[in-house]
Amino acid sequence: MQLRSLLIRLTLVHGLGYQAMTRILKHCVHEHVVITDAGLLGAVAHLSEHQMTIFMSDWMSESFARRVEKHGVLDTLTIVDADYPLELLASFKPPLVLFLKGHRELLAGRKLAVVGARRATPYAARCVTQLLTPLVTEQLTVVSGLAAGTDGCAHQTALDCGLPTIAVIGTGLDQAYPRVNRQLQGRVSKVGLLISEYPLGAKPARYHFPERNRIIAGLCQTLVVIEAREHSGSLITANLALQNGRNVLAVPGPIDAPLSVGCNQLIAAGAKPVLNSQHIVEEFLPII
Repeated sequence: MQLRSLLIRLTLVHGLGYQAMTRILKHCVHEHVVITDAGLLGAVAHLSEHQMTIFMSDWMSESFARRVEKHGVLDTLTIVDADYPLELLASFKPPLVLFLKGHRELLAGRKLAVVGARRATPYAARCVTQLLTPLVTEQLTVVSGLAAGTDGCAHQTALDCGLPTIAVIGTGLDQAYPRVNRQLQGRVSKVGLLISEYPLGAKPARYHFPERNRIIAGLCQTLVVIEAREHSGSLITANLALQNGRNVLAVPGPIDAPLSVGCNQLIAAGAKPVLNSQHIVEEFLPII
């Protein structure tokens, strides 16, 4: 069994989380483990008794074999693949396996993340249109999370004006959340790229979305926040991007608007204010 095949199987088996999978991967690489069922037993020996029981029971089951077969037809990116994005590799908790639908080659381009409030105001929609439309000639790919509000608006605007777009979702590729974005998700998967860390059938879960956000923050070179409350997922994504050493920009708003508090605080803390699309383009210019 190849290492990438093992990673895909570990993603599909029950009983393992990210940390356990990472330890198994490091063990196999450092110890030059021959990846057989017997060799794997040594790699998972550090698991707790409870984890081991769940893991082995599922690993040997017919349902697991069917899961592996079902996912075998998907386009899959693993951390050991040659085209795994370097910026994602250098980010916080790089995903070990990603399931893809669409144009995989978009991962190699220059990527701009756009995030913001789910209950976005008309101001956010106007900002998205005004900032993204002039970028068509800049060979940028718009990355977002296909959530309601700003995310969906960013993907829709990118599709409408001819910008490539990548959507990172918090469910399996065969699920749509929110349902209102099902048609938009279908369009992204055909002309852009749909990405998920979760197997087929995975439903939305609260913890999925912070995990999804770290992938958005890891994929991009620059991130723009358009409307965010003082405590919001958009600010978490922005902080992750900062930790990854990425450019973080924010659209200013009225000081008495609740959805502008987060952006205004980012600017006060040193984020670059975005007043027009040129301010975004400047972040992608080579340093001379």
